[in-house]
Amino acid sequence: MHEHKIVSVISGSPADLAGIREGDLLLSLNGEPVEDVFDYHYQAEEVSVSVAIRRPDGSERTLVIEKGEDDDLGMVFAESLMDNYKSCRNKCVFCFIDQNPPGMRDTIYFKDDDSRLSFLQGNYITMTNMKESEIDRIIRYKLAPINISVHTTNPELRMKMLNNRFAGNILEHIEKLYKAEIPMNGQIVLCKNYNDGDELRRTIRDLMQFAPVMASLSVVPVGLSKYRDGLCQLEPFSKEDSAEVIDIIEGFQREAMEKCGIHFVHASDEWYIVAEREVPPEENYDGYLQIENGVGMTRLLYEEFRAAVHEVEEVSFYRGIHRLTMTKNDRKLAHMLKKNQGRRVSSICGMLARTPLEVIKKELGRIRPDIDFQVFPIVNDFFGHNITVTGLLTGQDIVAQLSGKDLGEALLLPKCCLKADEDIFLDDMHLSELENALQVKTVIVESYGMDFLKAIIGVEE
Repeated sequence: MHEHKIVSVISGSPADLAGIREGDLLLSLNGEPVEDVFDYHYQAEEVSVSVAIRRPDGSERTLVIEKGEDDDLGMVFAESLMDNYKSCRNKCVFCFIDQNPPGMRDTIYFKDDDSRLSFLQGNYITMTNMKESEIDRIIRYKLAPINISVHTTNPELRMKMLNNRFAGNILEHIEKLYKAEIPMNGQIVLCKNYNDGDELRRTIRDLMQFAPVMASLSVVPVGLSKYRDGLCQLEPFSKEDSAEVIDIIEGFQREAMEKCGIHFVHASDEWYIVAEREVPPEENYDGYLQIENGVGMTRLLYEEFRAAVHEVEEVSFYRGIHRLTMTKNDRKLAHMLKKNQGRRVSSICGMLARTPLEVIKKELGRIRPDIDFQVFPIVNDFFGHNITVTGLLTGQDIVAQLSGKDLGEALLLPKCCLKADEDIFLDDMHLSELENALQVKTVIVESYGMDFLKAIIGVEE
């Protein structure tokens, strides 16, 4: 039986008015057991909810709470899921968590494979530890989208790559979700001489039959850190390999566009940068459904920044003619071209993003040639030089490679370098420690559009 301790009750909420208190145990809702947060919200949608609780003294009561249709009951629990996180049982040949160095915070080493986090946080799951009843719950509650780490649809190869004898039935699970019209996204971590070439073609073709319910499929190269002792030996992809992957994917994109009107399968930006090819136009990304997997980030960077520059240019050009009709925001934008003459500012990026940021630097030079904008690509010594993405940079590498350099008035840091809810890098260095070490003010940049342009020019909100 599932029991959930109530750690607090929101003042004035239906639960509070019904007499439910901190320390009570929730036993059931509407006579149904509450396994996790999804059962809770599903049962709590009713306007009349029967709530069974146990008091700290052991006595049990059932309360009937009348509430508005969209009102929350107001009970708060210790865990956001109201249940323990489900960890991954696989031993994937490409798992990046197995490649982390020792001595990092405990959460870095936790491997989640929880379908509930796929819905809540966008995490990708392998579905290898799911029972049929759990898939039925996804369908019952219409949890979507479900993000699935497929990697390959070849049953024998998937069992080998995931080191799990239960990994071979992925197509059956996907087909069940497809028939229930549960929106999905897929992911392939590509490993050289494993699931590339003809195996990649097979996987894409097998999954394309589920489009557009499966709205997108990303193909990303395996990340290889320097901490791979005792692990399966994998090779990085070369320029020629990357070009072949792009050709395979773009061939299927043309086929998918004809069949279902979406591009469906997408190559992450790294393939284009390594192959030294131009990233596709914005319309090829179907709304950037796989942006968190590095699919379309470079194109979005270009489009957002150029749009911001164009907006500033356009407002500035017309400000003399339409000064009286300009909005307050327009006048602010027009002023940006004049502010902080001769300013020097710096930004960092992973080695993969150095070319895109140089394009941004050139674009900036058209409207503010007086600003000295320096881009410092950071080599990843912490994880190894094969790791080139900005989001895996550490504070110690940034400090080591920028010490003694003239960083100007401010150092711009992409938000992806920091923990989601704290100003802490992957190596647990705090942002304030980095500022003290480099003796520079830092500015966290959330996007590469107007926020980035304002940060470079030095315009405060």
